[in-house]
Amino acid sequence: MTTHRTGPSPHHLDSLTAARYVSGALREPDSWQAERHLEGCGTCAERVSAAARAGGPGPSLAAVRSALLADVAAAPAPAPPMAAVSRWTRLRWAAGPAVRGPWPTAVAAVCLLALALAHGGALPGLRPALLLVAPLLPPAGVALSYGPHTDPPHELVATSPGGGLRLLLVRVGAVLAVCLPALTVAGALLPPVAGGPGPAVWLLPALALTLGALVLGSYLGCRNAVAVVGGLWSLGVLAPAAIRYGGLPAELLARSLTPWFSSPAAQAGWAGAAVCCAALLAVRRHSFDRPESL
Repeated sequence: MTTHRTGPSPHHLDSLTAARYVSGALREPDSWQAERHLEGCGTCAERVSAAARAGGPGPSLAAVRSALLADVAAAPAPAPPMAAVSRWTRLRWAAGPAVRGPWPTAVAAVCLLALALAHGGALPGLRPALLLVAPLLPPAGVALSYGPHTDPPHELVATSPGGGLRLLLVRVGAVLAVCLPALTVAGALLPPVAGGPGPAVWLLPALALTLGALVLGSYLGCRNAVAVVGGLWSLGVLAPAAIRYGGLPAELLARSLTPWFSSPAAQAGWAGAAVCCAALLAVRRHSFDRPESL
């Protein structure tokens, strides 16, 4: 190789080196160096193209064809096409690990335990406690929906055409489809507490916390973002009541939750927060295409 000092590499390919590169006779280290140089040098690329046109296909094409046919003949039977896989299997994969794993069982267990304790007389004023936990369960499903800790081939999933934020939103939708009806029905069946919030007022806070976790997840990753959002929610709701009342019996918990849930201003605030988080998520959508960021 010659040693002219122009271009991204100090070495240019002369005619003999270009011919040897085309024929495959160049040593492997020199071939790597030539390929790296050709990425940024148009002059040498034209020289290699001319050598390839002058040399013809050569015997290497026949060898590659024979090797390819031998590999195809020796390969095992191909897997069935995607169309042959059951629709239920494809839906379960798209729904994500949160819906396939133990998370739906945990949601059902929370609802059944709350109903059993409330109607069994052990904790009759349990609705405020369920309303405190309910907005955190959708973000918890988000933490289990997307990222290298849930998808072993996450690098391939995130960079595929259907990956990134699109797949994450599909999985979040599956999470919401599981937990929202279950928690709403459970809240409606629990005995009400005097002055406490209604059974469905947690829906807007849950939506805002879920979208907030997604936006924060574009910076911190899904699991870390859900941990931060859950901690802030717990501190914001529990800490003021605990400091003011010195404890959290059912009546005091209901009283402390009312400003967060029942007032029109609170519901309007949660709706506005959800809209702002959705707009930020649209701005940050491309960050979910980088596997290392999650």
